[in-house]
Amino acid sequence: MVAASSLVLPFTVVIALWFFSTGLVAMLNHRLRQSFGRAVFIAGICASLGLALLVFTSHSTAVWATYASFVGGLLIWSWHEISFLTGAVAGTHRDVCPTGAKGWQRFSLATMALIHHEVALAMTAALLLSLSAVTANPTGAYTFALLLIFRLSSKLNIYWGVPNMSDELLPLHLGYLKSYFGPKRLNVMLPASIVLIIGLSAYLVNQAITAVRPNEVVQASLLCCLCLLAALEHIFLAVPFRDSALWSWALESKNSKKLS
Repeated sequence: MVAASSLVLPFTVVIALWFFSTGLVAMLNHRLRQSFGRAVFIAGICASLGLALLVFTSHSTAVWATYASFVGGLLIWSWHEISFLTGAVAGTHRDVCPTGAKGWQRFSLATMALIHHEVALAMTAALLLSLSAVTANPTGAYTFALLLIFRLSSKLNIYWGVPNMSDELLPLHLGYLKSYFGPKRLNVMLPASIVLIIGLSAYLVNQAITAVRPNEVVQASLLCCLCLLAALEHIFLAVPFRDSALWSWALESKNSKKLS
């Protein structure tokens, strides 16, 4: 069993990466539309670097390799995020939800508005997880898979309706997606999602504390902190807190720039 103090560094790394990477993506995606092509190109380079990190560290059980694989998973995820937020990879339907659309019609239109992005995420997760089955360091693949699960949970909860809809991080050219948001109310799936994510966090922190090998401690700690941040983001959907205020430094020029 390891000391709880051993979890401090992995948690600090994840929180710092989460805070600054989210801010940088928000800053990038609220710039003028002319820069979007360059943004996708740079994101592609980052994804290639992330994949290289996963391959390079795939058979290493060193602590540094665990951190590097985690960063690689985040870089690949950021590529997908920027591709979506710039509008390069979204869906086949890019119009507001028709007035009066309900049930299957509303769900199918909402799905079509995101389908290309969702398929790309699912295919990437399947590829990374299949490769991780024959490696000694699957941290990056697990990171990407968890992010996919948490993002899907957030999207479904927002579709069903949540009390706090802080959408300042959504670029103006994707504003039509707001028409698919559910009513501002607490649906039963939101607290259930929070409980499940916290339960997974508890399992991972137990794995970290009871692990014997240093790389296993770090891997479980990184994934545990990722789960806790996901739980926090879900809680932000339930309480009257403007979470975008955390990244006001990245959004300060949003209102001063207009999309061409």
